[in-house]
Amino acid sequence: MRKPRILVSFRTEQNCYQKLNATVAEEVGLRLGVAVHVLYANNDAITQSEQLLHAIQSSSADARPDGILCHPVGTTLMRVARQAAAAGIGWALLNREDDYIEGLRRSYQVPMFSVAVDQAEIGRIQGRQIEALLPQGGLVLCLLGPTGNPVGEQRLKWMQSAKPANVQVRTLTGDWSEQGGHNAVTRWLQLRTSHETPVALIAGQNDDMAMGARRAFEEQTNGSQGSRWTSLPYIGCDYCPGAGQEWVRRGLLTASIISPPVAGVALEMMVRAVQNKSQGPKRTIVDPSSHPSIEMLAGRAADTMQTEV
Repeated sequence: MRKPRILVSFRTEQNCYQKLNATVAEEVGLRLGVAVHVLYANNDAITQSEQLLHAIQSSSADARPDGILCHPVGTTLMRVARQAAAAGIGWALLNREDDYIEGLRRSYQVPMFSVAVDQAEIGRIQGRQIEALLPQGGLVLCLLGPTGNPVGEQRLKWMQSAKPANVQVRTLTGDWSEQGGHNAVTRWLQLRTSHETPVALIAGQNDDMAMGARRAFEEQTNGSQGSRWTSLPYIGCDYCPGAGQEWVRRGLLTASIISPPVAGVALEMMVRAVQNKSQGPKRTIVDPSSHPSIEMLAGRAADTMQTEV
């Protein structure tokens, strides 16, 4: 009997959280005895769509996947999902949600669902981290994901709702990669006014962009100006092994947000649904958490203020 084949599609290999999800999916696949094939789309929506359609439309039934887990580059790929459903292939969105899932569940008897970290809570946690680290308020320079990306939009919206009124936010746009954060800050530093901007904290919507920002300040500034920028608190999100975890341990990041990898959860759900010929739950939400805790960050900020006094 052929073991189930699951195709897992990620945006880019140049992102620690994406690579962590890929590793977890492969580990879970090995444990479950299913064939897992991971693809990266190089941050290109057309490439991702073509990769998925090629697999769905394969002339060999044995080569077609039984299920697809997809973290979309751009849109949530409704047309591709519909083609997968029509071909009898399960479909799961990773860290994205869309109303079309409900319609496809009614029309096709194949697994159709989403698994996501609570993006609103990630935003709220970052807002509370900012409040803890800046008890007297100040200006935050925030590195965002790509323009129009719903994950970035949610995180920004809820961060702004949770931050205190005495904190202002100035945003730069990146692409979820360390190089994207570096490029965004490098462009910003070319503005004459940037060096005089009283930034009190650097917030990245993920750890990669926060570290890219830090590297840009290290490379583009020097002397007392350089010391000022590199001594600021830097915060991010994902807290991946070998990346965010290490950066927090070394003090390069003051804090991060633990964003559990969802690919393993989604893979187990997909395999179970395929084997049982069921659809499984339509929507699964995974909770993030602050590292260090908000209370610990507030305590550190208070100790720093007392030392300065």
